[in-house]
Amino acid sequence: MGHREDLLEGAKRCLLAKGFVRTTARDIVTESGTNLASIGYHYGSKDKLLAQAYISLVEAVGDQWGADLFAGRGEAPVRSLERFHEVWGRIVRSFPEARPIWLLSFESVLYGDRMPEAREILVDAQQQGRAGLVPMFTGVVEDELDEDIVNSEGRLYQTLLNGLMLQWLLDPDEATDADQLTAGLRRVIEGATGSAG
Repeated sequence: MGHREDLLEGAKRCLLAKGFVRTTARDIVTESGTNLASIGYHYGSKDKLLAQAYISLVEAVGDQWGADLFAGRGEAPVRSLERFHEVWGRIVRSFPEARPIWLLSFESVLYGDRMPEAREILVDAQQQGRAGLVPMFTGVVEDELDEDIVNSEGRLYQTLLNGLMLQWLLDPDEATDADQLTAGLRRVIEGATGSAG
């Protein structure tokens, strides 16, 4: 690995151990075996490096959720309550292991004003996150998604995800599970279509 990759890996370890606010540039240098000048050269600043490291951690978790659910190019979207349940089941099962990463999510929101360079990168990543969630629920590959779908369905899934993260961080024993989420959606659909029995 080169310095760029070493810095990213070191920054990930520092984030998981100390979080955004408590991690210093010296911590990253020590953890990565690089030097202070490398941070500026490769990433521009410590905060930009931490933002990229956080995004990399989140992407790794997200890759576990639905890599095998994608349809082939040009295939029609596949939306069903069964698929909805399967994806949320995978997401919920990942929460205990991914807890340190989700704690970072809320730290980035709480302290984002103190890290404007990181915040800018994370705001951009939020849009990409919406686009990354939709394929798991529809089977449509990301680069074929219509912007309207990302800005409607993507926002819905992202809002549900953020709410579930908060529930699981506060009280995992009482947090909503995939069965409850799917049952709730079923009721909403039945109410909206008048098909309740």
